[in-house]
Amino acid sequence: MKAILRHLRITPAKANLTAYLVRGKKVQDAIDILKFTPKKTARPLMKLIASAMANGVNNFKQDKNDLYVKEIIVTTGPTLKRSVPVSRGRANPILKRTCHITVKLDVLTAGKDSAKTEKAEKPAKTETTKVKSEPKTTVKKTSTKK
Repeated sequence: MKAILRHLRITPAKANLTAYLVRGKKVQDAIDILKFTPKKTARPLMKLIASAMANGVNNFKQDKNDLYVKEIIVTTGPTLKRSVPVSRGRANPILKRTCHITVKLDVLTAGKDSAKTEKAEKPAKTETTKVKSEPKTTVKKTSTKK
């Protein structure tokens, strides 16, 4: 389940700061966090997560309480190039950056979590062989001062 927002008129660096807040969280928790985040990106990102959740519920018949934010990818979009006049008839560039945001959701299942813990509990079988250790040799440094 995913949703894509393209050509958002916010720099990718600023959008990524807000995306860090909700990566790996449950969908409802992510929406609650973004409601009270005082950043410009928070509202579009909240709507995007809600859209991805609606895609999961309607298209894939998932329960919205079992969904979590698997990944949020923020990439650069096209840059609008403008200029501002400065002294002596010159012009300085202004770069109005845009970004694309992709949100992917996945389902939290108890089976996945228990499979990870089973693998962690079982140690891998390894053959142990005894290796004779050689005595360590020490090298004495001598200084040659005149």
